[in-house]
Amino acid sequence: MRILIKGAGVAGLTAALELVKRGFAVEVNDVSPAIGHGASWFAGGMLAPWCERESAEEVVLTLGQSALDWWEEATPGLVTRNGTLVVAPARDKTELSRFASRTSGYRWVDEDDIAALEPDLAGRFRHGLFFEGEGHLDPRLALSALHQRLVSSGVTFHLGIQNIDEGDFDRIVDCTGHAQIGALSGLRGVRGEMLYLETDEISLSRPMRLLHPRIPLYIVPREPGRFMVGATMIESEDGGPISARSMMECLNAAYALHPSFGEAQIIETGTGIRPAFANNLPCITQRGDTLFINGAHRHGFLLSPSMARQAADILDKKEVSHADSRQWRRA
Repeated sequence: MRILIKGAGVAGLTAALELVKRGFAVEVNDVSPAIGHGASWFAGGMLAPWCERESAEEVVLTLGQSALDWWEEATPGLVTRNGTLVVAPARDKTELSRFASRTSGYRWVDEDDIAALEPDLAGRFRHGLFFEGEGHLDPRLALSALHQRLVSSGVTFHLGIQNIDEGDFDRIVDCTGHAQIGALSGLRGVRGEMLYLETDEISLSRPMRLLHPRIPLYIVPREPGRFMVGATMIESEDGGPISARSMMECLNAAYALHPSFGEAQIIETGTGIRPAFANNLPCITQRGDTLFINGAHRHGFLLSPSMARQAADILDKKEVSHADSRQWRRA
């Protein structure tokens, strides 16, 4: 069976790898001339199912837990398993308690524990939550690694091509994300904004989440001296530049985490439109010979492996293996 995958973001590339593993002949088409665009390029890359459970359904936790192993096998050497540290200013300790009440998989840490985990934050926070089982990766490196692995496995990529003859393929897997807004019922766009900061005055070993009633923030370490700061969730399909308000809020929150970020250089800003359904859970929609994988919201890297496995099960005519598959599939 020949499969055409439309879209070379995280959903498309993970689906391609799962199908290749099962012996399908796979080709990938994307309108962009190169790998790396859209929401996947601006993702945080946090593999944090317990933290995400704080504001998401239980299925995000149950299916997201396998993501670390999947990415570790698919992109050797790119996953860092240092956990996630969640902190809040002393005046906002109630935010930590609220966060803790909505999830699991953490232990409370005090000022000494925080200093041991992140020495550069010594003395800055009295309490926190440490999610030891979580990890992270650099999405851009991960997408490039998946692309290289697929090419070496014989997958043909048709990049920079608007239309491709679909008649030569037995099935189509559409992973074009927000391009399907208006075509898939209930799909909407959620704008995420981020920026990259560069400074050698602070070092972090793991993603940090700073809780605040108005501007919750995450900071993810990339290569030494570089940090991804994000990200807003704005109900908008406008993919223009980052807004002044969002820029100020991200910078203020980063400064609250550590004053050294006040002297950091802003080396990049970006926005991505995350496709989402009403319940903020992805699903697989089947229309004729086409499967649509869409609606990952803010969970693209966390949930794409599970979505890819389910899509492969459908095309392989196997029973869907996930107990919560009813959350993911629409006829």
